Amino acid sequence: QVQLVESGGGLVQPGGSRQLSCAASGFTFSSYSMRWYRQAPGKERELVAQITTGESSTYYTESVKGRFTISRDNAKNTVYLQMNSLRPEDTAVYYCSAWAYLRRYWGQGTQVTVSS
Repeated sequence: QVQLVESGGGLVQPGGSRQLSCAASGFTFSSYSMRWYRQAPGKERELVAQITTGESSTYYTESVKGRFTISRDNAKNTVYLQMNSLRPEDTAVYYCSAWAYLRRYWGQGTQVTVSS
C-alpha cells in the first residue's frame, strides 16, 4: 500500500519552468528524507536533490544548483521540485524516492522533456 506518485512532467521550452509533485501514502512521510533522481536515455541515474526530515536541510547536485528547489509539505505528504531556467540537458525521467535507515521507496517516474 506504499505509494509515491509523481506528477507535473511534460514538454517545456528551454528557459521555462515546471514544478514536479510527489504524493506519498502508506508510510510515515514526515519520518523520511525525500529525494529526486533523474535518468536520461543512455545515462546513469543521478541524484538531483534531497530534503531531510526534521530541519529539512537540502542538497542539490551542482548542475541544478540555483535553478531547482526541493521542498516538502508534511501536512500534505508531498514533496516538490521546482525547476526553473530549464535546459535540454535536463530532459529525463524524474523519480521521487523516500529514504530511511530500514526502508526505501520509489515512484514510477515522470517524463520531463526540454525542447523547442
